[in-house]
Amino acid sequence: MADMRLFNDRFPRASRYHPDWVVAGMGSASNALWLTEWLCEELDLRPGMRVLDLGCGRAISSIFLHREFNVQVWAADLWFSPSENFQRVRDAGADNGVFPIHADARSLPFPAEFFDAIVAVDSYMYYGTDDFCLPALARLVKPDGQIGIALSGLIQDTHGEVPAHLRSWWEQDQMWSFHTARWWRQHWERTGILDISIADAMTDGWKLWLESLRAIAPDNTLEIEALESDAGMYIGYVRVVGRRRSAATLHDPIVSIPAHYEKAPLLRSSSV
Repeated sequence: MADMRLFNDRFPRASRYHPDWVVAGMGSASNALWLTEWLCEELDLRPGMRVLDLGCGRAISSIFLHREFNVQVWAADLWFSPSENFQRVRDAGADNGVFPIHADARSLPFPAEFFDAIVAVDSYMYYGTDDFCLPALARLVKPDGQIGIALSGLIQDTHGEVPAHLRSWWEQDQMWSFHTARWWRQHWERTGILDISIADAMTDGWKLWLESLRAIAPDNTLEIEALESDAGMYIGYVRVVGRRRSAATLHDPIVSIPAHYEKAPLLRSSSV
């Protein structure tokens, strides 16, 4: 009998991958392939493009991008080992097009306008709320290049109050970075850097979150019960895609200040 775990007609590309491989490559409770395929519905990816997969986790999203769209992918992550990811990439036969690196999203080692597109799958909430993040990232993508995120978020704003049915699960160090698609749109639009093409929430995303959670961590009853009780009222998946405006002014980051010491009197004169 065929193994139908994580098979979903909604995601025909992702459903071709073996569930054992997907589960082994999950870096969180979310199915990175489902989120990547959903995000790619709104991206214009063509063979040979250079793509940064930021916060790639165990790099299954990077392998997926290379195999499905024949793009070159730099798989960057701060927490997961690039050596382990390279083993996974090599075993998938993708080492000619996926390049794992260890990197911090706040200090990326790439030249300006190097990428055709930047994607972040279920990771942008960890660093993207920083007001300086988007301007720094946008430097790395070509004019008219795309930046797209798909991530865990809010369907509606909590207005600063954690709903009672989510309080036992809500984590101070992470959940406060969950935001609505509208919030992310406004966060990006105010910079004047991108033209936003879409900012929306996945229909019944909480059900897919719950399905992947049961596959990877069936003993995580706290999160499972939270998702079941919420039933999509607040928690789900959001997606935002934009293109870099050609006329947007982007400044090189300050990486050092030249040393210049000039001796001066320490105190005022006693005659003052």
